[in-house]
Amino acid sequence: MKRTLLGLATATIAGLAVTAPVTLMAGPASAGGDFGPNTCLEGYVWREARTGDVVCVTPATRTQTLADNAAKASRWTSGPFGPHTCVTGYVWREAFTGDDVCVTPATRAQAKADNGKAADRRVSAKLWITRYTVPPVDNGDGTSTSTSVDDIPRLKINGDHYNFGQVRLYIRYNTGRLYWSGTVSASAHSGYVGGSFGKKTGVFDCSGGGKAANAYAQAQDVVSGRWSPRLPVRVGCAVL
Repeated sequence: MKRTLLGLATATIAGLAVTAPVTLMAGPASAGGDFGPNTCLEGYVWREARTGDVVCVTPATRTQTLADNAAKASRWTSGPFGPHTCVTGYVWREAFTGDDVCVTPATRAQAKADNGKAADRRVSAKLWITRYTVPPVDNGDGTSTSTSVDDIPRLKINGDHYNFGQVRLYIRYNTGRLYWSGTVSASAHSGYVGGSFGKKTGVFDCSGGGKAANAYAQAQDVVSGRWSPRLPVRVGCAVL
């Protein structure tokens, strides 16, 4: 196979990798719908078995939880476990340590299952960076074409624990100046929790030689407004 090498004039990365602009959003403190690290994925709400119970459950489970709380006194009797012994057919819910609200065995099993899935139902907005290179372009005639920068690693922004739907992505210099922006649709992928994605940015990774980060990547879940942590990167290097 013939490999043709095309020369490329020196240019800054900013001139090569910027995508179409998107509308910028306000910072994390003012993003609507963000209730902090316990924000639930769309379709879930806080259980509120007690004040401060922020386990994410279905609306139907929350309704049942509130009904059980309201009926607790009618299901207690004095017995071997004290004045809060459950009447026949009921057991302690145990949604949290010391939870002695009496519920059906099925409801207690549901509470245990919900506790086990709590982390997977939050908009944790996890983010990580991988690198990729550009393969030669097949010309369809037994030859391929490449450029002098194809072997330079570029940044791919990945995430999971997002709502299904649009996620806004940004790379900013540490000064706050926007360097690159884009959008991606988070959807279901095997092995990942909630909505997940992987976005090739076209932005060159300039961290070679142990150079310090001069920028950061960040994502915003549009449905909740929640922001991911900032990931340090180095961008803006000149390439040949």
